[in-house]
Amino acid sequence: MDILLSPPIGFLIYAIIGTLLVFYGKKTAPVEDTKDDQKRTLYGSGEVAPETRGVPGYKPFLLISLFFALLHLGVLIMGSSNLSVTSLVYTVVLMLGLLALMLG
Repeated sequence: MDILLSPPIGFLIYAIIGTLLVFYGKKTAPVEDTKDDQKRTLYGSGEVAPETRGVPGYKPFLLISLFFALLHLGVLIMGSSNLSVTSLVYTVVLMLGLLALMLG
């Protein structure tokens, strides 16, 4: 039973299950009607779709991603450390970094 819990065997089991689910989904999916052109157009409630990009890149999300990266890294390091002065200093520095990201 322990062999099933090893990462390579678990990966193979999940890969086989995932592949079977993909093939089952393709087999049971409805056939696309290619004769009707209306089914291939976008529907925007009767309005023409805007041709400008909504967000020009990843720059607006950079602060959010840094916030979550710091938060998750801090939780991992604090969770694996013992209660010492070093972990207390790390926690204070992490809180200051998160505060700096929140305030901009």
